[in-house]
Amino acid sequence: MQPEKGHETFYVVRELMRKRVWFAEPLLSSATQEVRRLIALARQWAERLDKPVRVWMSEKQEAFVKAIAAECEGIPHRYCQNHFLRDVAQPVLEMDRRAKVKMRRKVRGLRAIERRVLEDRRPAAAPEPTPPAERPKTDETPQTDLPAVATPEAGVGSDLGGDRTDSALDATGWAVPGEAGVADEAGEVVLGYCAAVRGMLNDD
Repeated sequence: MQPEKGHETFYVVRELMRKRVWFAEPLLSSATQEVRRLIALARQWAERLDKPVRVWMSEKQEAFVKAIAAECEGIPHRYCQNHFLRDVAQPVLEMDRRAKVKMRRKVRGLRAIERRVLEDRRPAAAPEPTPPAERPKTDETPQTDLPAVATPEAGVGSDLGGDRTDSALDATGWAVPGEAGVADEAGEVVLGYCAAVRGMLNDD
């Protein structure tokens, strides 16, 4: 476990079968002699616990290879699975990186396409409703003098849709069938396609 350069490196020795940490020690140097001292200490722990050491697993750092061979002669030394898989995948990751560089050179303008679709889908600003005419202050006619049929007629007209106007449709937000729905569906397809292309360019 290595922090910033120049600081101590934290070496951890643990038992693989039970995932149990035996001990850990920070070292300023990864020289073979320093690492060998840790391997010797681990061997002493195993002897004290009367446990045979069947295999060692570590990264293939030269200090580990030499120290384990010297302190645990004849015991197999295996490569850490995480390091092994990372190194095996390295050529594929490099090919993937080169392919994405080529793709980015060819695929341009995704953001401009998305911005154009979003601007087309943005609804036009609805006109402000006309304020009702203010009644003169000298008009003392009570509101109960209004015709009683005014409210029902307005309600009937609203239900039947006989006196709907374009401005009323805009104000209420009702969708108008026709080209608008087709354009919106096409916009969804374009935005989804752009998202898929961006995912291929950015994901490893």
